[in-house]
Amino acid sequence: MNTGGKGAALRDRVALVTGASSGIGRATAILLARAGAGVVLSSRNEAALQTVRGEIESEGGRAWCIPADVIDGSQVDELVRRALEVAGRVDVVVCSAGVYPRCPVQQTTVEDFRRAMEVNFYGSLRVILALLPHMLRRGSGHIVVISSVDGKKGLPPDGPYVASKFALTGCTEILRQELRRTGVGVTTVLPGRVDTPMIQNLSVPPVSPKIPAERVARAVLRAIRRRRAEVVIPFAGPKLLIIASSLWAPLGDWVVRVLKLGGVEKTA
Repeated sequence: MNTGGKGAALRDRVALVTGASSGIGRATAILLARAGAGVVLSSRNEAALQTVRGEIESEGGRAWCIPADVIDGSQVDELVRRALEVAGRVDVVVCSAGVYPRCPVQQTTVEDFRRAMEVNFYGSLRVILALLPHMLRRGSGHIVVISSVDGKKGLPPDGPYVASKFALTGCTEILRQELRRTGVGVTTVLPGRVDTPMIQNLSVPPVSPKIPAERVARAVLRAIRRRRAEVVIPFAGPKLLIIASSLWAPLGDWVVRVLKLGGVEKTA
């Protein structure tokens, strides 16, 4: 049975969530479990994973903890091997592990960009490529990638982060088209500012407030059930920014500048 069809239940399915120890990954893992899915939790922080697992199991859900660093290919391969061993299958993967480097391009090094790419882009790609043969053999599955509105319209001074998210968004657009009619769906989730530990020291303008991670998680579950190709959340403001920038790049730049969408780092 296809795991991601319209209205398909998540009950008795298995989801693998990276970055599950906090933020969007944690919120998504908990909601998946409440929807009836077994959840394989992964991140570098085993203690935090065990806390999430305890919360899921206290509500009657099923969860397994498999720590892994997505920048290490051998750890990713072991993650997928163990996930298939303990859970028997993986119907959904949510790639949520990420870092948020914030620095003007002229002050960065190539290593700053490489680090962002290793986690945000290659980290997700490693997990996808490790799981994809399993999904294709079964003729079903759903890949969810947590990108960012920054992956459609860059906000300074987020150079390395934006580069990695543009790469991730572009790659998943191609993958979605290539997997058409295979039974494996691909969803790209493009959140605006999300209230997670990654940006806890960032002040943002009232016109673009931080949204709760749980709101993004609810959008992820809807996207899986409805087999959505792309989700922008919140919709109105970010979508208008993306459209404005697509129509005329200086217009998008003007909106970012005038509304101060880049935010300001809080000082101690």
